[in-house]
Amino acid sequence: MNNKQVEIMKNGNGFVAALDQSGGSTPKALMGYGISKERYKNEEEMFDLIHEMRTRIITSPAFKSEYILAAILFEQTMDRKIEGMWTADYLWEKKGIVPILKVDKGLAPEKNGVQLMNPIPNLDSLLDRAIERNIFGTKMRSVIKSANPEGIRQIIQQQFDYGKQIIEKGLIPIIEPEVDINSPDKSESERIMKEEILKHLNSLPKDDFIMLKLSIPTEDNFYAELINHPQVMRVVALSGGYTREEAVKALKKNHGLIASFSRALVEGLNDKQTDEEFNETLESSIKEIYEASIV
Repeated sequence: MNNKQVEIMKNGNGFVAALDQSGGSTPKALMGYGISKERYKNEEEMFDLIHEMRTRIITSPAFKSEYILAAILFEQTMDRKIEGMWTADYLWEKKGIVPILKVDKGLAPEKNGVQLMNPIPNLDSLLDRAIERNIFGTKMRSVIKSANPEGIRQIIQQQFDYGKQIIEKGLIPIIEPEVDINSPDKSESERIMKEEILKHLNSLPKDDFIMLKLSIPTEDNFYAELINHPQVMRVVALSGGYTREEAVKALKKNHGLIASFSRALVEGLNDKQTDEEFNETLESSIKEIYEASIV
């Protein structure tokens, strides 16, 4: 493990950029960027366009380690190049930004008020490729829709089971049990989830570390115990459907919680913008999210 990257993730000021839209969410991401489905005929062309968008973001002078600690990548992005370098190498060597890989294969249908992750049958080989590509850690997402204790227990169990497999490979897993912001019993879901997470954290060996990616809590500073836990390298927050303005306002109320925004990060960016317009919009977004992440 890269000790400099560990230091950045543990103690650096900034946030984590989420650039990991996968096949299912790519059309929506492109639409938000001003590229309609008429612009591509197949999946290959679609992935070419999203890589062009991500390349434009990553190579922008606004996208820098002064504000951004790490970037989460989709597998396709890891396997592509930016200016002749593998994306992860470009991020670290040119930008000083830590590369992280999304490894989950999407969500299973809802059961017991939650959506578990689909099985990840090729995880070992994917992690081996990630190591070859100089990836620091991983991210995997599941979703909690309601305060069902059994469903939430299963979500956290599955996340930590995969997390341990990832730790064994020498990588740091980001565990993301997202609580749906529209859940009628969101705060109760958060309470049950935190209890379950703490059970698993307290049983981890002292040399094993994870990160957490969580919805911004209903109660301010509710995740302080997780943020300060010795086995937790960092706790980051997803925007989860909030606008950037709403997400930033809520994040500022939570000391030590930093952003890991996706859609809220790229809000306002458009394919038709000049480079100057694009860079100005991105810089404004990055600075706003950064300020909310250093409270």
